[in-house]
Amino acid sequence: MNLQVFLLLAGTVLGLSVAATTHKHSHTAGGGAKERLEDGSYAPRDSHHMDGVGEHHSEFDHEAILGSVKEAEEFDNLSPEESKKRLAVLVTRMDLNHDEFVDRHELKAWILRSFKSLAEEESADRFEDIDTNGDDIITWEEYYADTYGMESDDDEDGERQFDPTKEEEKKLIADDTEMFEAADENKDGKLDSAEFVLFMSPEEFPQMFSVVLKQTLRNKDANGDGKIDFQEYAAEQSRNHDKEWLITEKDRFDNDYDKDGDGYLNGNEILSWILPSNDEVAEDEVGHLFASTDDNHDDRLSYKEIIDNYDIFVGSEATDYGDHLQNIHHFDDEL
Repeated sequence: MNLQVFLLLAGTVLGLSVAATTHKHSHTAGGGAKERLEDGSYAPRDSHHMDGVGEHHSEFDHEAILGSVKEAEEFDNLSPEESKKRLAVLVTRMDLNHDEFVDRHELKAWILRSFKSLAEEESADRFEDIDTNGDDIITWEEYYADTYGMESDDDEDGERQFDPTKEEEKKLIADDTEMFEAADENKDGKLDSAEFVLFMSPEEFPQMFSVVLKQTLRNKDANGDGKIDFQEYAAEQSRNHDKEWLITEKDRFDNDYDKDGDGYLNGNEILSWILPSNDEVAEDEVGHLFASTDDNHDDRLSYKEIIDNYDIFVGSEATDYGDHLQNIHHFDDEL
């Protein structure tokens, strides 16, 4: 290997060793609360677990175990030994019956707990940004100023800004106002930190489902009959898709959502479409983790199986570095 190639590889190794500690964690359910899919439904927590080409993103697995984006980022910078040490402590807390195994029910319960913690963390970060006067409450005026305020048609750089006179943007403000009022459980006109979680993640809390249903009907029920037919269900998307897409969506409408087969979505049927099921997401995640780590196929995870597979559950500074190193070896072989 000549000097030029050696220097190139050395620089690559140095750069990748730094990159190995910089993972792309972001709050699940899309950069905070209320991420929506193309059809208007709320994005499930695992919406970024796999990308469009089937690539698996381990960040979701780590956050589903740790219940915190910040802790997941911290584990990314731990040594494998320290990562295993901390995971060993968590494992004993997952093991609810203390039999030194984690079964599917225990792991699912732990993951559902993590989802709640993630929602609370997302909300706390946003709360801190909006509560500029530090009085531990958020008024509608504070939220509006942070989200919509101080903006006109164009900023100094000529970029498009929020315009509250536009119909679509007026609708967003109206929806947020309604959601804010619904989250204000004590009706004092402001949100404390617990109420703000409801506002940020209404799809997570049953007491917010009525307002979600009301807004969905207002946005989707074109003929105002209090229910949604297939044309209303597919209206906003159909213009961008072909006949095959329509056939697939009609099958989903009929078989996944229209439980009573009357040709319409009503009440809970609408909610089953619009709201993601954390229970189903947790079930899928349990299945994924068991398939990846239940080495002896006894349908339970021993402490050793979990800790030996620490990179799947929580990661460490070595998790991505191994992948980078493999890529470097491949590059070296090509040379």
